[in-house]
Amino acid sequence: MTCKNLPARSGQQFSISHGDYKAVVTELGATLRKLTYRGEDLIVSLGPDDVVSCCHGQILIPFPNRVEGGEYTFEGKTYTLPIDEHARNNAIHGYGYRSYWKLESLTEESVALTWRTPNMAGYPFDIVATATYSLADDGLHLTIDAYNNGDANAPWALAIHPWLANGLNGYGDEIDGHNAQCSLTLPGNTHVTVNENLIPTGTEPVDGTKYDLRKDTLLTEQPFDDAWTDLDHAEDGTVTAVFTRPDGLKVKVGGDETITSFQVCTGTKFPAFKHPAGVAVEPQTAYANAFNTGNDLIVIKPGETSSTSLFLGAFAQ
Repeated sequence: MTCKNLPARSGQQFSISHGDYKAVVTELGATLRKLTYRGEDLIVSLGPDDVVSCCHGQILIPFPNRVEGGEYTFEGKTYTLPIDEHARNNAIHGYGYRSYWKLESLTEESVALTWRTPNMAGYPFDIVATATYSLADDGLHLTIDAYNNGDANAPWALAIHPWLANGLNGYGDEIDGHNAQCSLTLPGNTHVTVNENLIPTGTEPVDGTKYDLRKDTLLTEQPFDDAWTDLDHAEDGTVTAVFTRPDGLKVKVGGDETITSFQVCTGTKFPAFKHPAGVAVEPQTAYANAFNTGNDLIVIKPGETSSTSLFLGAFAQ
């Protein structure tokens, strides 16, 4: 039997707009599928039926990045998560992006969706997450609220994973050269060192290394798939990274005082089919393996809510 009028594989598509900005958020994962400024893609966008090869625009909850061996101990109890990065034997990027979220509200300029964590052995905590996207004159704002509906403390961390478009729309290895024409300012004073499985082993000052991006720096020393912490926040509590493209367009991404680190990935030498034409710049409340180390881990008490505000926008020179 042939089915007709099938929905998009990423579910319903929620389009919002304000001034120079337009965005599309999907039902699957509450994912930011598309964001444009004056008609220019600010993120590497996908079609509604496309496979998300590199976490394009996804929300990473209840943990970003990796949990070593898929196992962690929290408040005296050990939990085992499914391994989904098999080459490195890690659990990666949480589970919110895998599920269809429920639409709560939709206006011309905003959309809100919710997701309740399933009762899974590796993360049995009862969290209700709400993602609210809104557009304003200065770009996209995203607030993620996590309410603990259970009767036990819950470990929590998050990140967003936008691939900032370099504007050159290359393919495969040529993207490395295109990204080298881009620059990044990232106010991180400390670089996170990792082992061969990209699990943190410690930290080091960025001074005198290729990881010192505190001033605008061309991304010529690829690869980068690294985290920075010890961030310099502004007086209002926000922290901002600025990505500058060869065409002069500047893209800002960051968040509030709950953002303690950034992950940056250039995708250098990725297989052509999964190499986005840009650079991932990911604000995080905690970097990799926080469920084991406890570094910057948020603990949500029963009946309480953890809230993180993030933003992504552009301005021309």
